[in-house]
Amino acid sequence: MKLWDKGYSVNEKIVQFTVGKDRELDYYIAKYDILASDAHAKMLKKVGLLSAEEQQQLSEGLGELLHQVEQGTFIIEEEFEDVHSKIELYLTDKYGDAGKKIHTARSRNDQVLVAIQLFFKDYLKDTHKKVVELIEILLQKAQQHKDDIFPGYTHFQAAMPSSFGLWFSAYAEILTTDLFNFESAYLTADQNPLGSGAGYGSSFPIDREFTTKELNFSQMLVSSVSAQILRGKTEKSIANAISSVASTLSKMSYDLVMYNSQDLNFVSLPKELTTGSSIMPHKKNPDVFELARAHCNKIQSVPNELVIVSNNLPSGYHRDFQILKEVLFEPMMQFHTILDILTFAIPHIEVKKESINQAKYNPIYTVENINQMIQQGAPFRDAYKEVGISVDKGTYIPNKEFKTSHIGSIHNIGLEKIQEKLETTKNRFNSL
Repeated sequence: MKLWDKGYSVNEKIVQFTVGKDRELDYYIAKYDILASDAHAKMLKKVGLLSAEEQQQLSEGLGELLHQVEQGTFIIEEEFEDVHSKIELYLTDKYGDAGKKIHTARSRNDQVLVAIQLFFKDYLKDTHKKVVELIEILLQKAQQHKDDIFPGYTHFQAAMPSSFGLWFSAYAEILTTDLFNFESAYLTADQNPLGSGAGYGSSFPIDREFTTKELNFSQMLVSSVSAQILRGKTEKSIANAISSVASTLSKMSYDLVMYNSQDLNFVSLPKELTTGSSIMPHKKNPDVFELARAHCNKIQSVPNELVIVSNNLPSGYHRDFQILKEVLFEPMMQFHTILDILTFAIPHIEVKKESINQAKYNPIYTVENINQMIQQGAPFRDAYKEVGISVDKGTYIPNKEFKTSHIGSIHNIGLEKIQEKLETTKNRFNSL
């Protein structure tokens, strides 16, 4: 069945090509098409285009379909072009003319749009929670290791004393900053396009305010043309939000792969979280972070793919938009997998506190030597030169009066401030 069927056959090669992956990908939006169809039926009854009995029948049938989706028994058979045709035929077979009326004052264009908007809203809520959970784990690790010093690097060279607490808290804070993009994406998705039809509205006296409230949108897209222009923009907002987090997670994963190496040996993973080599029996590889890095890098290409598909199209609907689901939906699901595995793995990271006690890291205290000389009255430039010359001559003696309590006091303040920032971000998003 096809919603646009007019009684003539279409070449099967054309059918297969134009259907593409819709049957597979539409499972993601099946629940939301059902919910939107129910709201549409209630609206049609309200404005007199359906009888109370017809609306009740349709809501009953849609409830049955929703139960199938929730139970995992909902199937889009090959005779259907997409989830929308499956739902309509189910209602038509069950209720006759009432099922045939469900599409009144609606196009597949706004039907797809509203289902995708609802799907994105729920996805953003779920993903926001997952990122927050990861941030909270990083903050716990930061608190646990706030006094454990290790060398901070610049230019891949040991630079200054840092701490594991500072490292963990840095990623917690930047992920909190990444969450700002989720607010923007959610506001973009939280607009109701239902009732815009094929992009030019309907002459029926439909009540778009009703479906907006029924579907829990904060507002509707007023112009029917702008509703169609939105297609691709919401997708890019979602992709930018998850891409921003992915870029942070990729960098964090790279750090952990590097820190886990024998050369640095700052952290280790329990053997149960590592993989091995088929030829070298000593290997315990941090593949979990390498794959997380690769997947995150791949996700960062998605916004560009969406631009390439949808860029330079004029207003109105174009079948090109169908490809947006192929580009975005699977990376969205993969991103959840990445968040879940990192949330599982990071608590198991073991910090090597003794890594700082190697002679090769003595020069990282040079700034503390300079600071001590400044406190005794020396100008910075003179102190800088004197310490630099001592390093070159091999006479440098590190100022190991640099106390862990100094870093600890900074981190106590920092962790508290980052936690406050996270709570503010959570509360602001949850209020949307």
